[in-house]
Amino acid sequence: MSGQRRYIGVAERRVRLAVGQRLAVAARADTPEEVGASLVALHGTDPASVHLAVGARLTDAASPGTVPEMERALYEDRTLIRMHGMRQTVFVFPTGLVPVVHASTGLAVAARARASLVKDMARAGAPDAKWLAEVETSTLAVLTRRGEATAAELAREEPRLREQFAYAPGTSYEGVHTVSSRLLRVLGIEGRVVRGRPLGSWTSTQFRWAAAPPCAELPVAEAQAELIRRWLAACGPATEADLKWWTGWKAGDVRRALGAVGAVTVSVDEGVAYVLADAVEPVGAVEPWAALLPGLDPTAMGWRERDWYCPPGLRPALFDRSGNIGPTVWWDGRIVGGWAQRPDGEIAWRLLDNEGAGTGDVGAEALDAIGAEAERLRSWMGPTRVTPRFRTPLERELASG
Repeated sequence: MSGQRRYIGVAERRVRLAVGQRLAVAARADTPEEVGASLVALHGTDPASVHLAVGARLTDAASPGTVPEMERALYEDRTLIRMHGMRQTVFVFPTGLVPVVHASTGLAVAARARASLVKDMARAGAPDAKWLAEVETSTLAVLTRRGEATAAELAREEPRLREQFAYAPGTSYEGVHTVSSRLLRVLGIEGRVVRGRPLGSWTSTQFRWAAAPPCAELPVAEAQAELIRRWLAACGPATEADLKWWTGWKAGDVRRALGAVGAVTVSVDEGVAYVLADAVEPVGAVEPWAALLPGLDPTAMGWRERDWYCPPGLRPALFDRSGNIGPTVWWDGRIVGGWAQRPDGEIAWRLLDNEGAGTGDVGAEALDAIGAEAERLRSWMGPTRVTPRFRTPLERELASG
């Protein structure tokens, strides 16, 4: 290319998204493990979102078994793990990626979280770090013996977990924290405990805790390079701003990791972007596709700069005030609307009119495909009712009928 950066336009980026994110019909996966490996991380703040994100990417033959297949992967085979990752957020990762996430991201975050806990307890006159270490050792021993346990079950065997202390007294956000809630969160960020089975169904937000699987220790730089390599394979091209936002790292860490994997610079509408060395050449077209993706879906939340797949004019209806995206309707690589589940189980969806958003060319083929996806989703969800944890204007309107 004579030193000139290759330009990757919006149309090609959408094709890459379709394949890399397992959304084109021909790119769909047979198992949750294949989805996890391709997407790197499934946003797990809303438990139902994980199942919905995987179900949208499984083949028709596999989709009726979405829930039991996810239960198997998460809680029986443990090939997928729910744990804290980037930006102190809970994700579901392939188990083999746990050492990479822990070393690349978890160590630095965990050190800050532990220091914050010790400092908050000291300010409140609560027991010191030595006492906390004793409680921690005892708690892990109980968890190892039991296999899985809720915080309340752990506290029955280690009563010191019930200890309370004042948090931020005299401020507008003062409150009372328990040792169990703060300590288990720190242990989760440190990669020593993970979320186990939920207390209720797959939509439940309350989980048991389990001891984390053995985790090899990796050099931080090596782990960061591996995480960037995997993410670029799924999401490239991406700008430095995208990478910095998704990982939560400093710019220097992102740049070192890009150099370590030999990332190649290309040009996109937002400016300079990066792809892996084997992904520079143009990609072939895919058949048009439709998808109904859940709130916080890893594709919808995958990039910081989103204009190429999410027109700015659609965002007020699709995002909450904190920047969390709700359920979205996709056609051929871009967001064209939103959806919701009504109390009777109907999947209601709507295209959003927005001049210049590219939704005006959604024709009969698209409408049929979107309708088929809505029926596919309704079929495998069955009697289960899901309300997103972070509700958005369009979702609320559609859900109410």
